[in-house]
Amino acid sequence: MFMLAGVMKMAAVGITSPNGELLLNVDVDAKGIPYYSLDYKGHPLVKQSRLGLKADELALTDGFSITGTDTVTVDRSWQPVWGEYSDVRDHFRELAVYLKADNPQRKMTVRFRLFDDGLGFRYELPVQDGPNYLTLMEEMTEFNYAGDHKLFCIPGDYDTDEYLWSETTFSELPEALKSYGRHTEAQRVEGVTIQTPMLLKTGDGVYVNMHEAALDGYPAMLLDVDPASYSMKSHLVPDRLGVSAYLQMPFNTPWRTMIVSDDARDILASQLVLNLNEPCAIEDTSWIKPMKFIGVWWEMFTGNEKTWAYSDEYLAKPGVTDYSQLKPNGRHPANTENVKKYIDFAAKHGIDGVLVEGWNEGWEDWASYRKNRQFLFDKPYPDFDLPSLRDYAKEKGVKLIMHHETAANAADYELQLDRAFQFMKDNNYDAVKTGYVGAIIPRSEHHTSQWMVDHVRHVIERAADYQIMVDSHEAPRPTGLCRTYPNWLAQESARGGEFESFGGNPPSHTCMLPFTRLKGGPMDYTPGLFEPRLSYYGEGKDSQAGTTIARQLALYLTMPSPLQMACDLPENYERFPDAFQFIKDVPVDWADSRYLEAEPNQYITVARLDKNSDDWYVGAITDDNARIAVIDLGFLPKGGTYEATIYEDAPDAHWKENPQAYRIRKVQVKPGQKLQQPLAPGGGAAIRITKKN
Repeated sequence: MFMLAGVMKMAAVGITSPNGELLLNVDVDAKGIPYYSLDYKGHPLVKQSRLGLKADELALTDGFSITGTDTVTVDRSWQPVWGEYSDVRDHFRELAVYLKADNPQRKMTVRFRLFDDGLGFRYELPVQDGPNYLTLMEEMTEFNYAGDHKLFCIPGDYDTDEYLWSETTFSELPEALKSYGRHTEAQRVEGVTIQTPMLLKTGDGVYVNMHEAALDGYPAMLLDVDPASYSMKSHLVPDRLGVSAYLQMPFNTPWRTMIVSDDARDILASQLVLNLNEPCAIEDTSWIKPMKFIGVWWEMFTGNEKTWAYSDEYLAKPGVTDYSQLKPNGRHPANTENVKKYIDFAAKHGIDGVLVEGWNEGWEDWASYRKNRQFLFDKPYPDFDLPSLRDYAKEKGVKLIMHHETAANAADYELQLDRAFQFMKDNNYDAVKTGYVGAIIPRSEHHTSQWMVDHVRHVIERAADYQIMVDSHEAPRPTGLCRTYPNWLAQESARGGEFESFGGNPPSHTCMLPFTRLKGGPMDYTPGLFEPRLSYYGEGKDSQAGTTIARQLALYLTMPSPLQMACDLPENYERFPDAFQFIKDVPVDWADSRYLEAEPNQYITVARLDKNSDDWYVGAITDDNARIAVIDLGFLPKGGTYEATIYEDAPDAHWKENPQAYRIRKVQVKPGQKLQQPLAPGGGAAIRITKKN
């Protein structure tokens, strides 16, 4: 630490990361405005950048002096319930900077943690001598960069993350944002605003992932960008009255995070966001089981006119008081016989669970949901025999997964929550997929405002009380809280695999998500698509998925999640049983991970060690350019001989022209050997490596 003490005021303070490559400096200027700067390997990365919070009752923005500091070095490890690693090292130097202002008196602490791979900092508000209830209007946090760097980002939006990524620069960002349309019922932010997580790459080849950790009791953060000065500023998602947050002191904000390295592989491997979250709050985690699942889901997306609703009529019609009076539409796949077929398929192939969407009352009102929007989470449709299916699934050794679509009526969901979870436990369900499609109720809120952040945290905590695992969709993007609540297995919170039937995702999309969205936590992306030529959902057009079959297998490695779906229809897996074998074999929980090659928006190659065996698995994907992946097998233990089963693109494979061309071969490999693995345009490769006796 570099520090000079004064009588009442201290001069600039600073710390270095444990390896000395990052240097943080903190000071206040002549107006008492606190600021920080960050250097990497002797070069400025973030120039002098402002800190502070602005509330109606108390401006924690200026007039400050540094009255003290505390520093500490921590080196410890912890064991996740599930994840990419069985052990995670948490090694940092911490600097707490105590700030005080007079006239009126105000106190604030800014706590910094500097890791070898980046920085996290947060505001800590102690009890004040004056107001202790704040109406927070603005966060003043800045990130001022030293050049016109490359940006990988999506537009700022209060209600959706479901965008494709732009590769642009500070100066070109305004033009790039013009190309985006507006999502239905989502609120794009006016001006030059982007979302986190995002990735930045400097002209010198330094990568920075920007996000936040431990989002709780606070709105999500966007970034306002000034293209001329290469600067960014925090933009908190407000409610519809313009208020960012209502706070009671003492209070700690989420951490603002920057993962930093000149090696793209380090960005993917970083556990910084998880390390900034609190340890597991669940004492007994034995009931939390990573799993693979299939589902009555994809057939409603693939243009065959299947519906989530049981009937085409509405309860609002005169004289209709219950579902037994509605005429079935004959296109409702969440029926007893169809679900049994999925259970049989899962049991035959060792798949853990079956998700069923459209099982419960309420979908008929979807078209008029602006008026009604109420689903009942303990009322099955007449054609869904829950007791029979519950017993049938248990007999087959398969778990049914509940679906709770709320149509964004979060207020009503809270009223039903305990009844819904008890209904799940009574019927042998221990996992639920939640959804919030539409404009949030209460009407004053957005998908990522403070109220919704609190709501989703409440759902996760109550689910833990009932020993229920959660996969949340259309929720605030993850910030590592799955460490604290590992029953939060996955989230959507990005443009997922369902968009393959909405016009398609380009191959580069899944080369970008691990560098951005996945740094907050695992995603329910829904890989495993074997039929990439689809009818365009809701449009009557053809949709071409940006993938080959081999690439879909590789996604189980490059998009890690403890909850992985085999998204396609059972009959499509039966057409390609040898390729489906990899989905059956690949684990969803890992002891170790090694990122071998990586460049954002272009390619990723990763190797992972199964937590429950000595088998290694390798996944490699590329954008729409063919390439040769160089797979260094130096991770294999020495002294053994190994067999690699390689699922790869056929020589004539192409994501658009020939997406189903693949081949499977077995080769003997040795530790330290380097495989030259061809990847087709938009293709990939998946490899299982087993030790030979």
